[in-house]
Amino acid sequence: MINKLVIENLKHRWVRTSLSAAAVGVQVTMILTLVGVSYGTLEDMARRSRGVGADILIRPPGSSIISLSSAPMPQKLLDFVRQIPHVTIATGTAVHAIGGTNSVTGVDLNEFSRMSGGFKFLSGGPFQGPDDVIVDEYWARQNKLKVGAQTRFLNKTWRVCGIVEPGKLARLFLPLPLVQELSANTGKISMVYVKLDDQANLPTVLAGLKKSLPEHQIYSIEEYSSLISVNNVPGLKPFIGVVIGVSIVVGFLVVFLSMYTAVLERTREIGILKSLGATPQMILGILVRETVALAIVGSIAGILLTYLTRWAIMQYVPGNLTQVIVPDWWPVATLISLTGSLTGALYPGWKAARQDAIEALSYE
Repeated sequence: MINKLVIENLKHRWVRTSLSAAAVGVQVTMILTLVGVSYGTLEDMARRSRGVGADILIRPPGSSIISLSSAPMPQKLLDFVRQIPHVTIATGTAVHAIGGTNSVTGVDLNEFSRMSGGFKFLSGGPFQGPDDVIVDEYWARQNKLKVGAQTRFLNKTWRVCGIVEPGKLARLFLPLPLVQELSANTGKISMVYVKLDDQANLPTVLAGLKKSLPEHQIYSIEEYSSLISVNNVPGLKPFIGVVIGVSIVVGFLVVFLSMYTAVLERTREIGILKSLGATPQMILGILVRETVALAIVGSIAGILLTYLTRWAIMQYVPGNLTQVIVPDWWPVATLISLTGSLTGALYPGWKAARQDAIEALSYE
């Protein structure tokens, strides 16, 4: 009986119900989209590192997991690494920022192809001239580029000579010497990728490299990939916490306003219920059930909306962001929306439960 009354109340004021559920859904979408983008972007970075085909990664001294030191390594380091037993290929790359979080990577195409099997060109081909740039499919889609099109970065106009399948190393590629020249780091490299003759030799080679190059950051590719996580990105976890906190406040305010308005609108109705013997607990229970229903419907809508945000991100900005669906966070986001909603319903519920039946019946 009570549940039927709750449903009818929500259906009767369907505009307010829809808007309240939509607002709750937006906060759920905001949480899940942020978490999905955080996890997706980091997972994409790890996937592109594994796509190189290397077994070991050497990074400059003082570099962190997702950023590079301002002092890159001498390219002569490659000669030293190549002489180590069980090393079959060692190649270096140079990374240069082009604005925001974007960068271009300089590669030696021959060495890179030997290590990774080479790029899979969807259209076009390797570098043909000094102004050629290779981009991956995501970057091409985001910037509406085709083979032969021009794009501008580093105060220079470049011609897209090839579009490759994503998942290997970076989004934009130039010849290694050219990036070294543009970044004023001739003879310097940002990272060294090492391929071994046999995975069984990985612990031995890794230990030897760490002993010979104690100041450098040296990881197996699998270890490096596992370190690219939310916990290892400075400031990202607190930022997610702040967004979740804002979401709770938004949920509280939305449901508070909705429930408070509902109580005012139904003052006479509450008076009738109390005159028929309804207890304060019953009145409070009705409002709480309405709140739970709004939170659940809003959460379901929010979860569904994350598929829309994922599609939009992958359609329009896949070169900068990658979003994944995070089912593990669905119950967390639902609980957060429920907490904010119930908190927002406390005062209106308390106000409704304390109303005097005679005053409520005389309310205009």
